[in-house]
Amino acid sequence: MNQPPPPESVAVELEKLRGTMAEGFARVDGSLALLVQRGDQTDRQLADHDQRIDALERGRWPLPSVAALVGALGLALSLWQFATRR
Repeated sequence: MNQPPPPESVAVELEKLRGTMAEGFARVDGSLALLVQRGDQTDRQLADHDQRIDALERGRWPLPSVAALVGALGLALSLWQFATRR
């Protein structure tokens, strides 16, 4: 029959297992911290892009309004020319 291992070897193996688990958890913690940092950077970039887009939208020309104004001025000018020819 097999004899049970001596208690010292069990303690040594448990200590090795604990060290392996601690290394694994440290690696996972480091990976999670990196993911959180990248998520924060992405959030900052999105906020920056939102601000820049808002600034561009505020500064752009209102093209439909300008087109309507030009059309109305053109109509008024042609009506004025038609009225002055008579």
